[in-house]
Amino acid sequence: MLTTLDHIGPDHNGPDYLAHPFDDDKLREECGVFGVSGASTASAMVALGLHALQHRGQEAAGITSWDGHDFHSHRAMGHVAGNFDKDETIRALPGDVACGHVRYSTTGETSLRNVQPLYAELSSGGFAVAHNGNISNAMKLRHELVRRGSIFQSTSDTEVIIHLVATSSYRTLLDRFIDALKQVEGAYSLICMTAEGMIACRDPLGIRPLVMGRLGDAVIFASETVALDVVGADYIRSVEPGELIVVPNGASADQIRSHRPFGEVSARPCIFEHVYFSRPDSIVDGSSVYSVRKAIGAQLAIEDPVEVDYVIPVPDSGVPAAIGYAQQSGIPFELGIIRSHYIGRTFIQPGDKVRHLGVKLKHNANRALIEGKRIVLIDDSIVRGTTSLKIVQMMREAGAKEVHMRIASPPTRHSCFYGVDTPERSKLLAHKLDIAGMREFIHADSLAFLSIDGLYKALGEAKRADIRPQYCDACFTGDYPTSLTDQDETEVRDQLELLSERVV
Repeated sequence: MLTTLDHIGPDHNGPDYLAHPFDDDKLREECGVFGVSGASTASAMVALGLHALQHRGQEAAGITSWDGHDFHSHRAMGHVAGNFDKDETIRALPGDVACGHVRYSTTGETSLRNVQPLYAELSSGGFAVAHNGNISNAMKLRHELVRRGSIFQSTSDTEVIIHLVATSSYRTLLDRFIDALKQVEGAYSLICMTAEGMIACRDPLGIRPLVMGRLGDAVIFASETVALDVVGADYIRSVEPGELIVVPNGASADQIRSHRPFGEVSARPCIFEHVYFSRPDSIVDGSSVYSVRKAIGAQLAIEDPVEVDYVIPVPDSGVPAAIGYAQQSGIPFELGIIRSHYIGRTFIQPGDKVRHLGVKLKHNANRALIEGKRIVLIDDSIVRGTTSLKIVQMMREAGAKEVHMRIASPPTRHSCFYGVDTPERSKLLAHKLDIAGMREFIHADSLAFLSIDGLYKALGEAKRADIRPQYCDACFTGDYPTSLTDQDETEVRDQLELLSERVV
C-alpha cells in the first residue's frame, strides 16, 4: 500500500465537486498485488491479473519485469485498462518474471514517484517491491533512517522496507530482507523481485491476504484467487501468516522454499475481506466470499427480522447478503435500486442542484416495484452515513410505505491502520451516535446491525474468542492486534501541544 507518512489519520474525502455522492461513504481497500515467475508472457499475465484486482485500487498501476539481465518498469496514473492494454507497452516489459500493483487514492501526494512496484539498486543488485497493507511504525523508522543518511525518493511507507534491506548488516539478501521485516509493525503482503528470484510473504498475523497458484511451470502470487481464475491458473493455497516463499529464477517445483522466520503467532486476518473488500467470486483463507456473505445475510435475518414486502440490496456490495436474508426470512428478494455502471468516481457536478442529481445518475429507485410497499434495505456497512441517508430518501420519494435498514456487519466505530482507506474516527457515524441516533440520522423506520458474534458465526466460528480473536476486527471493536507506534506518538505529541497551549 502507498500511504503518505506526513499525514496520520487522514481524511480521505476529496473536494465535493470531484467525488461522486456515494464514493466518500465506503471503506476502500488500498492495494492489490500480482506476481508471476517462470512464464514467457509474464508481463501480459500480470496485466490480466491486475485487471481482476482493479476493485482493490483504481488510482494508479505499475508493472516491473526481469529479463535475466535488466529490470524494466512501467508505472502510470489511472486504471490498468488504458495503461497496459497496448502491445508496445507489454513488449517494453520483457522477461519471464514480473510483478504488478494497483493502488487506491488518498489525500496524500498522488505523484508517479509513489506508484508501485518501487525499485532500487542495492549492493546486491536490483530490488523491486509491491506492497498491500500499511506499516504502522513507518514514520518512526523513516526518521531513524534519515538520521542515518538514507535519502527517500517517495512518501510511501513501502520505501522504508527498501531502506531497511539496504542498511541491514546481514550478508545474504534473504537474511537482510528478514531482518527488515522484523523491524516493521503492521500489515503487509509483499511480492519482491531480485536478480536471484521472487519472494512473497505475509505478515505474522496474516492481516492482508495473499494466495499462491500455478499455471504450467509458472508460479503465481495474487491478493485474491479471482486473479488466478482470470489468467487460467490453478489455486494451490493461501500464503500462510508469517510465511515467506522464495522462488528462484528458473526454479522447478522442488526448488521453491518456504521460510517461517517469525515463530508461532495466532493469525488475525482481516474480517472485512469477507464482508466487503474481496470480490464475491474469490476464496479467502479457504472460504468462499460469496457463501460467507450469504451466511451473513441469513444470520442478520435471524438476529433482526422485520415484517416487509421485499428484501432490497444496496448495489452491488449488498447483493449476496440480501439473498441470504431473503432465503432465511422467506421474504422475496427484489431489485428496488438500479445501478448505472457508467458513472466514474470523478464525475464533475457543477453547482449544488446538479450535484444532487448525481445520486440518481449512479443509483435510481425502481418506482414501479416499491411504490406503496414496505421494504428492508441490505447494505454491507455504514461509514459516514451519507449514502444510507440518500438511499432511504430515494426510497421514500419513490413511494415506499416503510423503509427499514439492515447492515451486514457490526457498527464501524474505529479507524483502520492496516491498509484500508478509512475516514478519521471522528467522521465515522457509529463513533458519533448510538444506533437510535443513527436511525434518526438516516431517517429509516428501523435500523439494525449484525452482532460481532453473528459475524463470526457466519464464518463458521461458534463466537468471537475473548482472548486472541480469530480475525482482525479492530474497525468494529477497537481491538488492534499490533502496536500503532506512529498513531500513538502523534496522539501523545498532540496532547503535549494542547498542554503547552494551556500553560501559555
